[in-house]
Amino acid sequence: MNKALRSTLSTKKIHSFITPGAILLLAALVAGEAAAHGNTPPSLQGIEVPATPGLLDGDAPIVIDKSAAIQLGKALFWDVNVGSDGMACASCHFHAGADARVKNQLSPGLFHDSLPTTQTFETTASGGSGGSNYTLKRSDFPLYKLANPADNTSAVLFNSDDVVSSAGVFLARFKSLGQSDAERDNCSPETDSIFHQGNLNTRQVQTRQAPSVINAGYNFRNFWDGRANNIFNGVSPFGVRDVNAGVWVLGQNGTVSKQTMRLENASLASQAVAPPVNSSEMSCVQRTLPDIARKLLTRRPLESQDIHPADSVFSEIRDVSGKGLNSSYETLLKASFAPRYWSGTGNFGKPAGSGAPYTQMEANFPLFFGLALQLYQQTLVSDQTPFDTPRTIPNNPGQPQMPKGLNKQQKRGLTVFLEAHCSECHKGPTFSSAAHPSIYTLSNAFSSLRLVNRKTVNGAFSGKGVAQGLLDEGYFNTSVAPTANDPGVGGLDPFGNPLSFSAQYLQVLLDGKAMIDPVIVNSCDLDNSFTQDYPKRDLIDDPRIVGSCADRSVYAKIPKVEALNAELAKANQGRALVAVNGAFKVPSLRNVELTGPYMHNGSLLTLEQVIDFYFRGGNFNNAHHFATLVFPQTISSTEKADLVAFLKSLTDERVRWERAPFDHPQLLVPHGHKKSPDPQHPELAQDLFLKIPAVGKDGRDAALGPIKPFQYYLQP
Repeated sequence: MNKALRSTLSTKKIHSFITPGAILLLAALVAGEAAAHGNTPPSLQGIEVPATPGLLDGDAPIVIDKSAAIQLGKALFWDVNVGSDGMACASCHFHAGADARVKNQLSPGLFHDSLPTTQTFETTASGGSGGSNYTLKRSDFPLYKLANPADNTSAVLFNSDDVVSSAGVFLARFKSLGQSDAERDNCSPETDSIFHQGNLNTRQVQTRQAPSVINAGYNFRNFWDGRANNIFNGVSPFGVRDVNAGVWVLGQNGTVSKQTMRLENASLASQAVAPPVNSSEMSCVQRTLPDIARKLLTRRPLESQDIHPADSVFSEIRDVSGKGLNSSYETLLKASFAPRYWSGTGNFGKPAGSGAPYTQMEANFPLFFGLALQLYQQTLVSDQTPFDTPRTIPNNPGQPQMPKGLNKQQKRGLTVFLEAHCSECHKGPTFSSAAHPSIYTLSNAFSSLRLVNRKTVNGAFSGKGVAQGLLDEGYFNTSVAPTANDPGVGGLDPFGNPLSFSAQYLQVLLDGKAMIDPVIVNSCDLDNSFTQDYPKRDLIDDPRIVGSCADRSVYAKIPKVEALNAELAKANQGRALVAVNGAFKVPSLRNVELTGPYMHNGSLLTLEQVIDFYFRGGNFNNAHHFATLVFPQTISSTEKADLVAFLKSLTDERVRWERAPFDHPQLLVPHGHKKSPDPQHPELAQDLFLKIPAVGKDGRDAALGPIKPFQYYLQP
């Protein structure tokens, strides 16, 4: 077992990735390895979110009061004042951690830049006009419609590169902060050639569907394309890639200096700092997090929003008015974080326009914002489902264990799930191979902490034979859409570096330089080693092995540079294939009943449509398609119903009823527009709003009822 627990990051820090719960889980998994198609994923109960070393522990922790930091994080997540024009983080994550809005939720597929349709909307499958302010219908799905949903070679009845996603902010340029009691910043609207209704700007819609934030604390990276790095640099989403990132720290000598920060297992913090300054999600163009700090610090959190008197986090600090909290953001921040990050004096940069220099507290606001949201979101653990009940031990060792809480149909559905290979990607207690590798083990793994692998990707490329491809574990091209529509993890960061660990590794093999991200790749750990398909004359000993390959040392070989270059010159990169273009994060299946529409482009409406998609082997024949696991399979109507029943067993009733920790303040979510201009901003279409009421720790009452699957909110 110890030999299997080699870290993919610095071996000096292996202890930071393996919690006691993870060790017990791995032992149980190895002991219970069962059927040829995989064993039943374990319960999530007792599995700790991977810890961030130095955040709460050590001689000088960054956070000195975790409870206060969670209060701060929950406030920042739900507060509409964080956005430039009323958008909160929660505005796209208010429904089982995802977005259930149905109006003004279409984007023209802006990543698909090879065709004019990237700038224009298409008519919908129902014959609707689509575009800005369109109200979705059930008959608009799926976005890729086949005559026979079980056969991806049947006639295509409808196809669109549009995306169902989430409305954000109006296109505008930041000028200055609003008045002390204003929700909107002072921004100058700019003509929007895409998102408009006549001559009125409408809210922009994002390029990808909003994934659920519930259980996101278990992910190694975040965002669909993994750009939210596992390492938080205190400033931006890009970890060590952002070489200029640093935070201001007050030293014992009384001087403040800018220092590099590298916090591991903090991809939620890396993710959190992006949307508030994104000019289509929450911010006017050129607004910064220090600007947001200047706006918020002296104000009461959630000052215009109702707080339920029994809120699980806010009840003791709820304002007597019932709206907001009874202290300022500055007070909460000081209670949460060590003074060395906010108590210094001096000039810490100036706003782009006029205004006084930033204080240390303002300049370090990305650090506070990211870590507070991380600590809050790490409380959103959904682990109380029928699936998480104790297991029955089968009489036949070849049969999977069954959770006692499943009914007969759900148990049959679990069997379908395992036999159809679904658990090869939706694995471990979170049902996602994009989770931190310390909390699951691969079904045929030689290392349980592997982030780069080499697998059989496609059976053949036009007679070229079996294709072995390097890929990022947890990020696969399943041919939801043509690869050209969206690069996914095959894209680049703002500094021109590959987002993909696999693409970085290929560059290491070619030039001998270190990985951009501090990820270790041992060639002896790959499912399909280079020795499998390269002749001996083209291989050399791998000089970068970390630890011991033990009995797999014979596979510790890598191709020579000249051999790699020869392969790269071939069609589809030959044996040097890196299969990451169009690959996206494997989402968790927990609460999947409530988190539609599905896929990164929101193209599927129901679980039945998702099952049809996978069992027909995807929609397209993408070169990087993961055909080993996504291939045509037969499934009967009874088996499909059983599989849907099993997937619904992954719903946590606390999520359905918004009981603690999933309770929340009141939220007004922009939900489409009137045809008339906004009285205060005549260039903009007037907002309509979806009112999300405040809910306390005991959850929604009978009058409100439970939250429902996405399709419930659509007309036919």
